[in-house]
Amino acid sequence: MKHAELDPANVASTWTAFQKSVGGPAPIRNEREYRRTVALLNKLLDIVGGDETHPLMALLELVGDLVASWEAHEVPMPDVSPRSALRMLMDANGLRQADLQRDLGGQPVVSAILNGRRSINARQAGMLAKRFNVSPAVFIA
Repeated sequence: MKHAELDPANVASTWTAFQKSVGGPAPIRNEREYRRTVALLNKLLDIVGGDETHPLMALLELVGDLVASWEAHEVPMPDVSPRSALRMLMDANGLRQADLQRDLGGQPVVSAILNGRRSINARQAGMLAKRFNVSPAVFIA
């Protein structure tokens, strides 16, 4: 498949309209932009849900990465692995692996994450962040 030539004028107007429409994504430079980007992340999570083939999945991952990058530099986090954080939150909330299978994509995926055979992806980090009311960065290594 051949990609079309990039027309900067067309891209610029489309990009500007897109950013005005959704309020991002853009590099986060302050707390206000951070809150706006987290709100966009939550909206995308509501739309995309658990569908990893959704057309907005790449945008969800991009916005998740922006939030994680900001939080890595601006929000002090304890030095704990995403897997350990997940285990602690599960214990604190009385949850079993079966309780997370919808959020993470099935029982085998939950088991693989908790056993360290699989990493938590951006979509899963967003779903877990929403469930536990924490930052997605908690689940991103």
